[in-house]
Amino acid sequence: MEVEKMDENEWKYHGEGNQSLVVSHCQRCVVLRFLKFPPNQNKTSQEILHHLQNIVDFGKHVMKQFFGENYVHHGEIIQLPLDFVRQLCLKIQPERPESRCDKDMDTLSGYAMCLPNLTRLQTYRFVEPRPILCIEIKPKCGFIPFSSHVSQEIKHKVCRYCMHQHLKVANGKWKRPSKYCPLDLFSGHKQRMHFALKSLLQEAQNNLKIFKNGELIYGCKDDQDSVSDWNELARHLKPFFFPSNGLVNGPHCTRTIIKELIHVITMTLLSSTDACRAGDMKTVPVSQGRSYCEASAFNKELVRNGKHKLESSGLPRGCLLYKTLQAQMLDMLDIEGLYPLYSRVEQYLEEFPEERSTLQIDGPYNEAFYEKLLDLSTEDDGTVAFALTKVQQYRIAMTAKDCSIMIALSPCLQDECSEQRPVVLTSKSRFTFSVSVLDLDLKPYESIPHQYKLDGKIVNYYLKNVQAKDDPVMSSLFKENEDCTLVLHKV
Repeated sequence: MEVEKMDENEWKYHGEGNQSLVVSHCQRCVVLRFLKFPPNQNKTSQEILHHLQNIVDFGKHVMKQFFGENYVHHGEIIQLPLDFVRQLCLKIQPERPESRCDKDMDTLSGYAMCLPNLTRLQTYRFVEPRPILCIEIKPKCGFIPFSSHVSQEIKHKVCRYCMHQHLKVANGKWKRPSKYCPLDLFSGHKQRMHFALKSLLQEAQNNLKIFKNGELIYGCKDDQDSVSDWNELARHLKPFFFPSNGLVNGPHCTRTIIKELIHVITMTLLSSTDACRAGDMKTVPVSQGRSYCEASAFNKELVRNGKHKLESSGLPRGCLLYKTLQAQMLDMLDIEGLYPLYSRVEQYLEEFPEERSTLQIDGPYNEAFYEKLLDLSTEDDGTVAFALTKVQQYRIAMTAKDCSIMIALSPCLQDECSEQRPVVLTSKSRFTFSVSVLDLDLKPYESIPHQYKLDGKIVNYYLKNVQAKDDPVMSSLFKENEDCTLVLHKV
C-alpha cells in the first residue's frame, strides 16, 4: 500500500481501545492502527515495533489456529513518513472522545499496523459501489463455570455477564441492565438467539454497533429511546431488506425490518465459511456445564409460563460462535482455580526473573507457544510448567471472551451470487456476506490479579443486592453484617 501517495484527508477517525487508535481510509478497505501511550511514557521505535510484531504474531500463529484462516485478519506492520503521521494525528484529534484523550497517538516511530476494514466485505480490496451493512457484536462469555474450584454456588447458576450488569448499573456505567444473556446467543437455539439479539438491539451498551457504508448508524446510547431509535434504524435498513418499498411506514414496518435483521444475523452466525482445522481442538464439552442462565430474561419467561427450560440446540461445529466458545472454554479452572497457579508462577519469577523470556510470557507468540496450549489436563502436578500452561490458556480464554464479531452484508441479485460467495436469504432480499473476528490482542499477564478481585466484587454484589432481595432470610443476614461474605452450599 503506497501511503506516501495518499492525501491524509482521505483518512478518518475510526475508533480506539485502551492501547491503540484506528483510522480508516475513505476509498480503500483498509485501516491503520497506531499504538498510544500516556504523555509521560516514552517508548523507543524498536519497543513499538516489537509490540506491534507481537500483536501480529499472536493473531497469525495462535488465534488463527482457534478461529480459522477466513475469520482472523492479523494484518501487517508498515512504516509511514513521520510528516504524514503528524498531519493525520492533527486531523483526527478533534474527533476523539474526551475520555480517550488521556493517551497520545504514537507519532514518533512511524510504525503502524495495516488491517482490512472489517465494516466492508472481505472479498474485495476496494470499496464496492453497492451499499454495505455491518453489524459488530461483542458476545462476551458464552458458558457458566463448571470448575470445582468455584466457591460460590451462584456462579454455577448465573452467568458472569448477567451478574456484572447489576454492578455496572450500581457504579453508574449504565442506567439499566440489559436483558441480553450470552448463553442465549451461544445456545444454537434460534428462538433463544433471536431473543438475545433483540435484547442487544434494545440495550446495545458497548456490545452492538451497526455501520452503513462504514459509518456508525446505531450503537451505544445509554439514554436512548428504543422506539425512536428503532424507527431511525429501520429507515436506514429498509432499502436493504425491502428494496421495492412495498412496506408501509409505521410500527409494523419497523418491527418487520428489525425481525428481518435479527434473522439475517442469526443465519450468518450459524454459518460456516471456513473449512480449516480450527475448532477441531478437543476441549471440555459444553454439556459439562449448565446450558442456560437462571438470570436470563428468556429463562425467567419460560418459568413464568410453567416450562422448565429449552435445551441448547447446539452450535454447528464450523461456525464462528462455536469456535469462539471453544476458545473461551480454555478457562477450565475459573479465575478462582487459576489465581493460585498465577501466584506460583509469580513466586518462581521472583526467584528467577531471568526466566521470564524463556517462559514466553511476553512472547514470542509463535508455533511453539501455540503447541503448549494444547495440553488440556487439569491434574496439577505442582510444577511451574503446569501452572504456566493454565495461565496462558486463561489469557487466551479471556481474549476470546472479549472479542468482537463483524458481519458485513451486501445485497446481491440472484444471477450475481456464485458458489464461492456465501449467501443468506430474507423474505424479499438476498445478501452476500463475510464474517470476521477482531479485538484479538492477548490479554495482559499482569491483569490476572485485577480479574480475581473483580470476580469477587461481581459475585458478592449480586448475592447481596440482587439475590438477597428475593430471600428474606438472606436479606436479614446481610443487614446484620454489611461486610460479610455468604458462601452457599448445596442442601
